Amino acid sequence: MSAPVFQGRFADKVLVVTGAAQGIGFAVASRAIAEGGRVLLVDRADFLPEVVRGLESDRASAFVGDLETYEGAEAAMQHAAQCFGGIDILINNVGGAIRMRPYGAFQPGQIDAEIRRSLMPTLYCCHAVLPHLFARGAGTIVNVSSNATRGIHRVPYSAAKGGINALTQSLAMEVAERNIRVVATAPGGTEAPPRRIPRNAEGDTTEEQGWMRDVVSQVKQSSFMKRYGTLPEQVAPILFLASDEASYITGSVLPVAGGDLG
Repeated sequence: MSAPVFQGRFADKVLVVTGAAQGIGFAVASRAIAEGGRVLLVDRADFLPEVVRGLESDRASAFVGDLETYEGAEAAMQHAAQCFGGIDILINNVGGAIRMRPYGAFQPGQIDAEIRRSLMPTLYCCHAVLPHLFARGAGTIVNVSSNATRGIHRVPYSAAKGGINALTQSLAMEVAERNIRVVATAPGGTEAPPRRIPRNAEGDTTEEQGWMRDVVSQVKQSSFMKRYGTLPEQVAPILFLASDEASYITGSVLPVAGGDLG
């Protein structure tokens, strides 16, 4: 399934897309550029500049930084404002479970790492972008959450994504009077090309590989459609919520998981 392109939908808009070197983030950034947006792709992967060069667009720029630190988030937003004169839309896409295992099998440091990866970049970026949106007098934040707020073998990740849902709703209420919308999608399992950077740099044990198979089975069975989604099926709702077509939607978390509400 290919995604339709709405010509000019993001003309005159500056977007920051995080976690943009691969997967959903890269697909979102690519389509936003095709629809007229000027986009800063942000990731800590050192191959990000190569990815951006491959887009062959003067409306794309790269920023390599670690969004698990506040300094990284702040520097990314400042870079976008310097490159493009401001920011209109932030799409927070950093995150992803590092390990799949029953909660009792997690070590304390592993719990911390899951929260640091899947909650803190969104929390930091939402804060760091606000001065730029206030300067614009308007703006939109789209957080990519997950329907895995209910699921097996990912309790710390589930907790992090539950935090993103709460952040979305609370921040939306707080900044609505400043003409800023805050929304989220909650993707389910999604088919994507092989990752260039593995989710678990240490590699999975045989036992963890078995737990991963359990997760895949649970995700598919929980979906009414009994399958994973595709990248275009995730990109379309993210960019709809980012666009002016969704101008009366804020504080909402949209499940995109084939009927599984998480």
